[in-house]
Amino acid sequence: MLIMNTESRLERTAPGVLSTTDAIVRIGADAIERVKIEARRSARKRARINAHADPDALVHEMLIALDRETYLRPHRHIEKSESFHVIEGQADVVMFDEAGEIAEVIRMGPPGGERCFFYRQSEARFHTLVIHAPMFVIHETTNGPFAADRTIFADWAPEEGTPDADDYMAALRERVARFLTGVTDRR
Repeated sequence: MLIMNTESRLERTAPGVLSTTDAIVRIGADAIERVKIEARRSARKRARINAHADPDALVHEMLIALDRETYLRPHRHIEKSESFHVIEGQADVVMFDEAGEIAEVIRMGPPGGERCFFYRQSEARFHTLVIHAPMFVIHETTNGPFAADRTIFADWAPEEGTPDADDYMAALRERVARFLTGVTDRR
């Protein structure tokens, strides 16, 4: 009996995107290190491995590495669910109300700690991540096919790549800290 533990072959299919067409996807430590390197080098400070065959797949599974410096503009998904479990690092999932006030913070970390390691959302609520580790690595699952118009970005948060994005994230980190200590979230 032949047992193979080799990982799937990954190809860069877009900036910050690695993909495989293997029928059986195998991800190990080498692939995790590769996606982390891709994230560090990426202008957006994040990268992913697509385990699904193509954008039209009904289920999208990705291994995603997010550098602490990445900015995920608060957004919501229309008619989509999103779940992930943590592989490495710590972050907070920040849920907002319609006006941009913090409604909930879900503290995330790998299994074995005090934080949640699994998260699933099936409502169209605005959310983002505040990453606390140098790198946050997750396995995310969502329903496909991918359609850019099914993601709505919050108009009260700056666009990615703008000078205001860094200021927004610095202020959000402070707001989350106050929220977690019971201080009212008022910008």
